[in-house]
Amino acid sequence: MAVLLGLLAAVTYGTADFLGGLATKRNTVLRVVLLSQVAGLVVYMVAIPLLPEGQFTARAWVWGSAAGVAGAAGVAFLYRGLARGRMSVVAPITAVVSLTIPVVVGLALGERPSGLQLVGIAAAVLAVVLVSTAPEPGAERRASGSTGVLDALASGVGIGLFLVALSRTGEASGPWPLVASRLVSVVTFGLAIVVARHGLRPERGTGGLVVGAGGLDVTANLLYLLGTRAGLVSIVAVLTSMYPAATVLLARSVLKERLSVWQLAGLVVALAGVVLISAG
Repeated sequence: MAVLLGLLAAVTYGTADFLGGLATKRNTVLRVVLLSQVAGLVVYMVAIPLLPEGQFTARAWVWGSAAGVAGAAGVAFLYRGLARGRMSVVAPITAVVSLTIPVVVGLALGERPSGLQLVGIAAAVLAVVLVSTAPEPGAERRASGSTGVLDALASGVGIGLFLVALSRTGEASGPWPLVASRLVSVVTFGLAIVVARHGLRPERGTGGLVVGAGGLDVTANLLYLLGTRAGLVSIVAVLTSMYPAATVLLARSVLKERLSVWQLAGLVVALAGVVLISAG
């Protein structure tokens, strides 16, 4: 059951990212992030009775709030990168960077990563170089160039800091840090929408994409949580970390994205780096 839940979480995460990026192609990123975060918050509130009980502590809310700001910023950069660049390039870069950040922070705090994690970090750096290549000329080259890559790097940092902040909340806090993070992200992007004077109504035909992205993202979180309760965390984490594969496959099948040989090699190296960092 744990293996199945881990695989389902990976597919759900990858699909959520694809839908979010697709919606951002026709909407402002602020609108997509806010509405998707609201949709996710609704799912969280409904699912709270099904989640492990936790202590409602100040520490959980402080770190959960910090996670909300970092995570929402990471998602915003991710959706913008997926909309402006190639999804099959942006998704794996974001994944390897977001997994590398907690390892680097842990190293700075005195932790010692395993040999597998160090190899995974090296693979992550190599992957970024490989998938950033864009040999095609014209508009297609511009779509897969530095803009998408820079967004992916920023997204990975934001999501990585989200993971770091959540790790500081304490195991006894249960689901409350996630609830706090979602509430803060909704308020933050709500204020950003007001300041920017952007409308909330999504473009015709994209409402389902936005709601789907937010709902699937939270569903993936819950699947991952249930998977860790049903089996070994190390196994579930590795399986879930394969989520960029779902985004890449959807981009290739729906958007007909094509990659160069070097970019394909970078994708493989990126996925390997994700597995190594998670398994370590």
